[in-house]
Amino acid sequence: MIEPGRDAVEQTVRIAARPQTVWRYWTEPERMCDWWAVAAEVDLRPGGLYWVDIAEGGTMRGEVVELVPYERFVFTFGWEKSNLAPEIVPGSTVVEVTFVEEAGDTVMTLRHTGLPRTLIDSHHAGWGHHLPLLIAAVEAANKEA
Repeated sequence: MIEPGRDAVEQTVRIAARPQTVWRYWTEPERMCDWWAVAAEVDLRPGGLYWVDIAEGGTMRGEVVELVPYERFVFTFGWEKSNLAPEIVPGSTVVEVTFVEEAGDTVMTLRHTGLPRTLIDSHHAGWGHHLPLLIAAVEAANKEA
């Protein structure tokens, strides 16, 4: 159920890796495929394409808004029209990801704004599903390094 006054999805996680490592999992298509996508394309400049074909179905498309390496990554978010994805026009919502180093770990906060109220819960669940996959992918790779 949607909490009164809630107009965004916000989730914070702690990852046993430095921000430089976690950053790669948002900005490099190969790393994005380790946790979020079956295919991805990223043009790392403001206005550049941010495209993610999600493993569970549907294709997210947006563009890069802001890049502050290892600290902040902002992109627009929406779904290409399909039977598998909710009706959110590509680029119509915004995802902000921040990375803060704390004792060698990364405290990462994701904030997804602009969602229709009827889709907040499903996107909260979606990010709640994918962020543990991100943590597992980053920490497994970090242990191998």
